[in-house]
Amino acid sequence: MKAKITLLPGDGIGPEIVDATRQVLETVAGKSGHSFAFSTHLIGGIAIDETGVPLPDDTIVACRSADAVLLGAVGGPKWDDPTASVRPEQGLLGMRKALKLFANVRPVKLYRGLEAASPLKAERLRGVDLVFIRELTGGIYFGQPKGKETRNGLRTGFDTMVYDENEIRRIVELAFDVARKRSKRVTSIDKANVLQTMQVWREVATEVGKANPDVQLEHQLVDSAAMRLVTNPSSFDVIVSGNMFGDILSDEGAVLTGSLGLLPSASLGEGKLGVYEPIHGSAPDIAGRGIANPLGTILSAAMLLRHSLSLDEDAKRIEDAVQKVLDNGLRTADLGGGTSALGTTQMAQAVMAAIEGA
Repeated sequence: MKAKITLLPGDGIGPEIVDATRQVLETVAGKSGHSFAFSTHLIGGIAIDETGVPLPDDTIVACRSADAVLLGAVGGPKWDDPTASVRPEQGLLGMRKALKLFANVRPVKLYRGLEAASPLKAERLRGVDLVFIRELTGGIYFGQPKGKETRNGLRTGFDTMVYDENEIRRIVELAFDVARKRSKRVTSIDKANVLQTMQVWREVATEVGKANPDVQLEHQLVDSAAMRLVTNPSSFDVIVSGNMFGDILSDEGAVLTGSLGLLPSASLGEGKLGVYEPIHGSAPDIAGRGIANPLGTILSAAMLLRHSLSLDEDAKRIEDAVQKVLDNGLRTADLGGGTSALGTTQMAQAVMAAIEGA
């Protein structure tokens, strides 16, 4: 396998965790005889500083010409002005649009040995292994009209939630495809008791369910789903939702594992090209200190190998290596490593050693 991988380190801890993950990918390539060519480009706050825009044209070109994209994180206090006309997060939205990435796939799995890190009791966590499928390009984040204006002398903000049946159908069908390789259960999230947009969502999801009887479909209102994620998280397999609800619920689900530093994600479109990134932010408070947990990014690289490059065996090598280092008691600071906590480079090296020794 020869593949081109575009690296977008971004801001904060992004450069540290992306560099560590690049080394892990090189280790996998050496183990399996692959050839990965890496190129690094700007996105986010650093792109604003150097080019004036959060997503330069050459970054888009590099992403489109790659087989896969590995992203670190964007944003930080330096650019944290919600009224600014140019913000780091616009780079993410622009990239999703440019690459036609309509789905975010976010697995939530409790790794053996880390039960104590979760705020939930261990008995509630038993068997937690679920996947969020979040629609990325529609809904209230993109619907028109939106804006701010003065109405009757009062400052007023407005956003519009819009979904058409094609947008709904393609994300729900993706959820069914994912579920078919797992436990064949899909929970579709909506607010059909209040929102007409969500009534259409439920209608289309029901139609997809009838066309795919081998997968069990259930509907759940977003508020009760939020409660169920805390009280009975193992009852979920694949959760599919619109943009805003998925944004909120997937972060709630991430807390189940005890650390955002462990969780990967993938943003996917119609083809093989995807953008892979950890779900945590840029963590500017620890940037440059070499203590960030790289495992979320490393596991994102495993998703990259599996989904964009069809290298299932190599993806499993990474995932097994991560479990092995955790079984050996190795921890970063966010996982309760205490005085013996490993730094970013040390943890990546431990994963590489486990891959080499497999």
